[in-house]
Amino acid sequence: MAAVSVVTGAGSGIGAATAAVLSARGDRVVCVDIDAGRAEETAAQLDGAVATAADVTSPEEVAGVVAETLNRFGDLHHVVTCAGIETGGHALDVDVTTFRRIVDVNLTGSFLTVQAAARAMRDLGHGGAAVLIGSINSQMALPGASAYCASKGGVLMLGRALAVDLAPLGIRVNVVGPGVTDTPMSAATLADPERTAAFMARIPIGRPADPVEIARVIAFLTSDEASYVTGAFVAADGGWLAG
Repeated sequence: MAAVSVVTGAGSGIGAATAAVLSARGDRVVCVDIDAGRAEETAAQLDGAVATAADVTSPEEVAGVVAETLNRFGDLHHVVTCAGIETGGHALDVDVTTFRRIVDVNLTGSFLTVQAAARAMRDLGHGGAAVLIGSINSQMALPGASAYCASKGGVLMLGRALAVDLAPLGIRVNVVGPGVTDTPMSAATLADPERTAAFMARIPIGRPADPVEIARVIAFLTSDEASYVTGAFVAADGGWLAG
């Protein structure tokens, strides 16, 4: 019987690539995005996938996604929290509304999504797997990214805490830390030759990741091959953190 996977932020970037990779291996995928049209575009390209719109900062909307998943497929095995935002700015200039919004989407949204999915897995009487999307900024800082770094550092510790809490239920939780990845979120950076050259100089592999390369790591962590992996931070960064 096919596994059922929920992927947030599935409208573009790593989320869309993850939905595609999980679908290709046979999962029934629920593509979630705050933009209904983008979620539908992703799902339309995948066999047996469905789309739904939700704001991951809303407990009610996240619970609704899980309820819809169970109503549609009758089960839930994996959840991947790709929904995220990034806004730069010097720490002295970032306003509190922006700071709170970034933390709310990236950190609180990850918590609410895994919490709702894990409750369903518990009630279904079987385990499962959750993958949170952190960043190299979960472990190191860059200038002009205080809010984003705070949110992604929180995601790393959230993943570890959830792994400890959920292990007795047979639910594994891991965090993937992408480096520079060729997604719409990184488009402005990659369009700037000077910034791109500076970033590439920090990456031993010397290029940004394709979103599919991150999605393949996520697919491994949600597979039986990773059955003894939980509470881990897996950097998929071309060697940035090693350099």
